[in-house]
Amino acid sequence: MSSSIPKHNFSVTMLSHILPILSLMPLSVLAHSSTCAGKPTASQLQHPICLGPPGVYVVESSQGKGLGVFAAHDLDVGDIVMREAPILKIQFPRVSKGGVYPTAAVSRLVHDEFESLSSSEQEEVLSLTYYTKGANTTEVDKLATIFRTNAYNTGDKVGLFPKIARINHSCRPNTGYSWSERLNKRVVFATRKIKAGEEFFVSYISLAMPQEDRQKHLDKYGFKCQCDACAQERVAREASDNRRTTIRNAFAKFEHRLIITPPESKAGKREALNNAQVSVQLAQLVQEEGLADYYAKAYRIVAITHGRVEDWQSAATWANKAYEIRYMEDPDSSLTNEMAQLTGLYIANWENQLRSAAASA
Repeated sequence: MSSSIPKHNFSVTMLSHILPILSLMPLSVLAHSSTCAGKPTASQLQHPICLGPPGVYVVESSQGKGLGVFAAHDLDVGDIVMREAPILKIQFPRVSKGGVYPTAAVSRLVHDEFESLSSSEQEEVLSLTYYTKGANTTEVDKLATIFRTNAYNTGDKVGLFPKIARINHSCRPNTGYSWSERLNKRVVFATRKIKAGEEFFVSYISLAMPQEDRQKHLDKYGFKCQCDACAQERVAREASDNRRTTIRNAFAKFEHRLIITPPESKAGKREALNNAQVSVQLAQLVQEEGLADYYAKAYRIVAITHGRVEDWQSAATWANKAYEIRYMEDPDSSLTNEMAQLTGLYIANWENQLRSAAASA
């Protein structure tokens, strides 16, 4: 069984004679979350190795990283690596602004949820890696520390996903992930072509910052990142840092300037044209850095800025690119729906523009 992204319908015949903007990629929906068969042995708890959904992944030793998750066969962009429901999920206690993090309260919630698990599920949770900086391990609440080290934000709650937790970090990851409220599962999917035997990587932190800042954020996980981006020679690393800083600043700049309607004043039109040009440079930088987590965000910016200068062909093209990625993340999300509507709007404007041009020819 397979699925593909639904295509937008074109109502004007002449559109078939210009650049095809909807070269939509097929998506595999075969993979799903699975568990190792049977109760794991003591040996498996120390070195748990099990096959993933229909042979998509295998968990095994990763040099210098403990365990990792590896591709069992070639994957294409958009192929699902795994879907996993949270084995533990809690609602964090509310804290007033500037309040102290309620560590004890969170620990109690985690322990309460843990008690409801089966013995095999408890063993799976306790087999996960955790890190305690400078603490006496005999005094550490192991379960709560495992949760804090491995949990992800899950809608308005925080959840622990034992299999996804095995995926190691990279500052240039080859997979993305999203939370599906409808499925009650976190979904991991390939963001580029991945070869059999290649290790899967996700990002544990925000990537739009220099290498030194990324390392500081990763300290809480107890490792120094040695991914391709961090292990570059100094000159290349500094160039990468500059690109990521520029990306972060550009996102901040555009955050409050994404207005759909075109400007009316000459000054507004000049600014809109400049923003459209800068937005393309932003998308190019994101692509150059391989920051797939930011592709949809960048493409949405390019689409909106080109819509403001009434370049409907470019606006529709970039909106559809963002739609493709949002669909891979979650076909039913509000973000996917937004980009589908935006693509439709820009296509309709493009059609009207072509009709007017044909009528005046």
